[in-house]
Amino acid sequence: MLLQAAGFVLALVLLAHPLLAGISSTVALGIGTAMVYPALIASVSDHVHPAWRANALGAYRFWRDIGYAVGALIAGVLADTLNLNAAVSAAAALTAASGLLAAQWVSDRHGPWTEPPPRRRGCPGRLPPRGRAHRDGGGPSARSRSP
Repeated sequence: MLLQAAGFVLALVLLAHPLLAGISSTVALGIGTAMVYPALIASVSDHVHPAWRANALGAYRFWRDIGYAVGALIAGVLADTLNLNAAVSAAAALTAASGLLAAQWVSDRHGPWTEPPPRRRGCPGRLPPRGRAHRDGGGPSARSRSP
């Protein structure tokens, strides 16, 4: 994440040379993103019970995607009210801050899976029964039968 923040800073520092600023900041952002996303997904996967992994990854991706939308809106408001440099500076500061927080809080330890997660009601891998036809043992044709 710090490499991504450096990409934003490069864009600001090299504004006098737009082509160089665009190429160097794009390379830094691309390399930083390529390193961050697999590590974050692996961290989420490592810290939850395997039975909850799909839900945890879904929640992570949901909030990440919400952040894309909200971040773009905030950056647009900053660029309109102040200027483009303020929007890029805010993105660099938030990216660096999140990288420093992740470095402090995220650990390499995996969860102790000594006990299984709580079981759901019913048989695992089987859908709950739906409607009277299923209880009677028949399929859709059981509904149309006369008593």
